[in-house]
Amino acid sequence: MMNSYWTIEGGSTVMRTCCLVWLVVLLHSRLLAQTPAPTKLWTEADRQYTLDNLKRTRDLVVQETENLSPAQWRFKESPDRWSIGEIVEHLALWEIIWAREVSMGSRSKPQPELNQTSKPDQYYADWIMEDTPHVSPDFSRPTGFIEGKNNLAFFLKLRNQTISFVEKTQADMRAQFELTGTDSPRNMHQVYIFQWGHVDRHLRQIRKVKAHMNYPKETAGK
Repeated sequence: MMNSYWTIEGGSTVMRTCCLVWLVVLLHSRLLAQTPAPTKLWTEADRQYTLDNLKRTRDLVVQETENLSPAQWRFKESPDRWSIGEIVEHLALWEIIWAREVSMGSRSKPQPELNQTSKPDQYYADWIMEDTPHVSPDFSRPTGFIEGKNNLAFFLKLRNQTISFVEKTQADMRAQFELTGTDSPRNMHQVYIFQWGHVDRHLRQIRKVKAHMNYPKETAGK
């Protein structure tokens, strides 16, 4: 009789404990469900602004180069200057670099607090479009090995991949940073400002090449 009593009592204790655990888990789950998700700093307006500028600069590169003849792709203002083919190759190489920066930055731990001390967006827009010449690092210098029109295909493939990513990503691009160990960390939205601004900068260079007095006048198919 004693053994039966303790078995019943023991089973009841276990049951009560299980019920309490289940209630705690249930309450915790409901609290989590009721907790609002943190508000994203990167708004849908930011996304659209980025997409508009990525598409705008892509389309301008096409507009400036799609009908060039081989001679126009190869023309250089002087031996030490880049041809239009080399400029577009350079743009394509940077598309790879930007994509890697965003890929790494968007997977890092969010640090929205860095927005309090980082430089504003306009700093990056002004810097990329300043008149002062910029020196390309070795890893983004064009090789000149790619045929002119193939540089455009190279650039377009990579730019369209970026546009597709921006359309779909759920990352908070204003909370994800790179260069966090420096005094000038920048968020991924600002990297995108660099990306499309860099193309604007080199569109200016392409137009300068085309304005040269010795630039070939005959376009492709004419």
